[in-house]
Amino acid sequence: MKITNALKIFSAVGAQAVLTEQPDLRQYLTGLQTSFGYVLSDNCGNTFYTDTRYLEAATAALKGTDIQVKQFQGPLENLLKGYKEVAVSLSRTSYPEYKRLENLGLKIVDSEKAFIEAMSVKQQYELDLIKKACEIADKAFTALLDRIKEGMSENEVAAELEYLMRKLGASGTSFDTIVAFGKNSSVPHHETGNTQLTFGDVILIDFGCKVGGYCSDCTRTVLFGNDNKHGEFIKVYDRVLKAHMLVKENVTDGMTGKEGDAFARGYLKKYGLDKYFTHSLGHGIGINVHEHPYLSPKSEHVLKNGMVFSDEPGVYFEGDFGIRIEDTVTLKDGKVLSLTNTDKSLTII
Repeated sequence: MKITNALKIFSAVGAQAVLTEQPDLRQYLTGLQTSFGYVLSDNCGNTFYTDTRYLEAATAALKGTDIQVKQFQGPLENLLKGYKEVAVSLSRTSYPEYKRLENLGLKIVDSEKAFIEAMSVKQQYELDLIKKACEIADKAFTALLDRIKEGMSENEVAAELEYLMRKLGASGTSFDTIVAFGKNSSVPHHETGNTQLTFGDVILIDFGCKVGGYCSDCTRTVLFGNDNKHGEFIKVYDRVLKAHMLVKENVTDGMTGKEGDAFARGYLKKYGLDKYFTHSLGHGIGINVHEHPYLSPKSEHVLKNGMVFSDEPGVYFEGDFGIRIEDTVTLKDGKVLSLTNTDKSLTII
């Protein structure tokens, strides 16, 4: 019998029962991406309760595992009869849901810490899926560069990239693709729109895809043609790239997110660029494109082998241009290993 993550979480929480409803947490337990269902774990085992939309597929997928599949027969109160204690992810549980459980006379325990600790350090199968998502993102971006033409809109470039990622095997995107031309690149999370590409524009593309429910995340900043008017941009680009590489060269397991962030932020500060670095250095990547650990000026999260996170220093000059260079990376044998690997030297297309 294949042992799933449901037993791992139940053992770590230590409550009489663990009830999991949130889609990402439910996926971690079952390996299935579904929009509805509950996983209930106790000393007798694990059961995935879902509706008829997923019953057949879930039964087939979980055959031979330690998770039974049953059709949900509501209301939820029916599943919790006989328990005195149940664990849920408190920060992800609405107040009405909490009161509903409390009104059953249940002692409510928090399962969130167990999920965070387990999900932040990836197992080999998770790393394999993230690597595949990164490989697809790399190949799609490389193919995209030859397809970018003057007059294309940001939306058209984003659509082309998303098509390429799907064609290469991705199930979808990790998040809404960001394509920013010219001065739009100075907005860190620009909303991709209908701005058309002109010669000499900076192009910032933040993108990623999913494979088996796991994400990749990458950002590249390039120039569309050399109009000889980008001397300052080129100088700053080199400094952002150096900050990015310093993180890869110096971050080790056992450091805090704050210490990791300082390698990039401290270097940029030497050139007065830190005040334009307006977001954190990185975030964990897995089932969610933003999860633990976080690398920021205040983060005390301890970095460990097997964690996957972004390395993405960026600087943004309002109304002028922005530069962000991002890779998905992991810690292996105490050192940073990059999982996205397209060329980061300044590309002019």
